[in-house]
Amino acid sequence: MDEKAEALGLRRGMGLADARAMHPGLDIVEADPAADRRLLEGLADWCDRYTPLVALDGEDALFLDVTGCTALFGGERAMLDNMLARFFHQGFEVRAAIASTAGAAWAAARFRGRHLVAPGGEEALLSPLPLAALRIGAQTRGRLESVGLRTAGAVMAMPRAPLARRFGAGLLLRLDQALGRLDEAVSPRLPAPPLSVERQLAEPVTLTEDVEALTQMLASTLRLDLERRGEGARALALALFRVDGAVSRIAVGTSRPLRDPALIRRLFHEKLAAVAEDFDAGYGFDLVRLSVLAAAPFALAQADLADTAAQEEEDLAIFADRVRARLGEGALLRPVAVESHLPERAVALLPFARAVPQEAPLRKPHPADRRDRIRVPRPVPVPQPERPVRLFRAPEPIEVPATEMPEGPPLRFRWRRALHRVARAEGPERIAPEWWLDAEGAQAPTRDYYRVEDVEGRRYWLYRQGLHEAGKPSPRWFLHGIFP
Repeated sequence: MDEKAEALGLRRGMGLADARAMHPGLDIVEADPAADRRLLEGLADWCDRYTPLVALDGEDALFLDVTGCTALFGGERAMLDNMLARFFHQGFEVRAAIASTAGAAWAAARFRGRHLVAPGGEEALLSPLPLAALRIGAQTRGRLESVGLRTAGAVMAMPRAPLARRFGAGLLLRLDQALGRLDEAVSPRLPAPPLSVERQLAEPVTLTEDVEALTQMLASTLRLDLERRGEGARALALALFRVDGAVSRIAVGTSRPLRDPALIRRLFHEKLAAVAEDFDAGYGFDLVRLSVLAAAPFALAQADLADTAAQEEEDLAIFADRVRARLGEGALLRPVAVESHLPERAVALLPFARAVPQEAPLRKPHPADRRDRIRVPRPVPVPQPERPVRLFRAPEPIEVPATEMPEGPPLRFRWRRALHRVARAEGPERIAPEWWLDAEGAQAPTRDYYRVEDVEGRRYWLYRQGLHEAGKPSPRWFLHGIFP
């Protein structure tokens, strides 16, 4: 009910026929709870300009934990006036209050309107208010009213033990939360970032170039905080608050910890270019905020002018971040080795930011390396079998009309309707199913891989699936890769 509806004598729960009988000219609009929820979430986004700790409260209210934030707006009264004025200019009728407890602020906003509750004044505020100010259920309110307790003050004057026995512990819990005897946590709808910087603008900006310039300016301020913490940003979010209440949020991720403001601006340039069609500045943005959503230790290393591998890896990471910002997280994948005997499982393609480049493990010094000890010959490492650079996405079946022996390599094979005569062959390399990883895969046939070369010098990697066993189907042959 707004003020106009209350002035007409309407009330919550009134039947539609009764309302039309009182006022035949009423315009009836079907309720849309989903749209109301989206509107409330949009208002919660807008309230993020006052505090990052914003929580939804039912279907028509918000909780804001403004602890430590009021000084940025000139005090509690100035913050409350600023908030209500901005809501009024957006066309909303809002009642708000500030108190030391969530329960007292809830009661003051609904039953007192614009109000500031001084610390310790919660009991004086609640005493004359009805039972609904305690945030208790309708059934409990009805039982309390049946025994003559119609105000919160009357309940507070009663002994606690009889109240708990007759009306339950929930009544005392709400009472203690409102009076500050028990803490009540407000669960924000969005996690609070560890680092955040913002700039309030005297004149709104609408151009993308101005937004990018502000982003670099905020990133320069953010860099000082990151250096002090010894960290770099792995995920950044840019929040743009429009003067009409809409909020745009743009997030980017990095492959490695990042501090450089110029690189951060380039990432958001790509992101803004990607969302250019959906990016609407409206009447302009009057508040811009840059937040670090995730950070990681930033290791400083001495640069080596002769080592170009590290610089190439850094340049690759910067390029990958720009591509991902423009085209999405899955636009650029990186192969990562996986511990598996099966060739098709030995490599996984992961998003670039999640794929960590693998380095050779450092070898521990052998005791025989010390000069005051006798040198012991080291074992000669066994050479690993050669694998093709190019593997097919799935092994392709081939026809093998003849082999030199049942368990030997083929003499010729037909692949993609072309017949290849084998000149040389090496193998077999037997790969058994990984029964310890996959129970179903334990029943898969054993593979015998061969490296073969045809008479024209082309080299292939093929395998026989299964073994020659009596009473079982003949093994099948597949081509799995090609050597350069």
